[in-house]
Amino acid sequence: MMKEPEPNEIEDWVCVFERGTEYEVEAAQNYLNSLEIPSNILSKRDSAFSLNIGDIAHVYLYVPKEFEEEALDALEKVDIPEDSDNEEE
Repeated sequence: MMKEPEPNEIEDWVCVFERGTEYEVEAAQNYLNSLEIPSNILSKRDSAFSLNIGDIAHVYLYVPKEFEEEALDALEKVDIPEDSDNEEE
């Protein structure tokens, strides 16, 4: 049985958001940038197969640890819809 994919541990950075497509994470990153919260995207998507489900499709948004609480609070207040292709019916 496969285990759920997890964000990488990156020194002094923490994952605050994850989705299956880049555009969802980019929307979150743009919002954080508008609040002057630095962030970086780590994509584990395999572009050769153009998949957006499963272990090879996760995209993560990281912020410096000192911005974690501010970023989580900000992202909680904004509605970034999940990709409809990833939703279970």
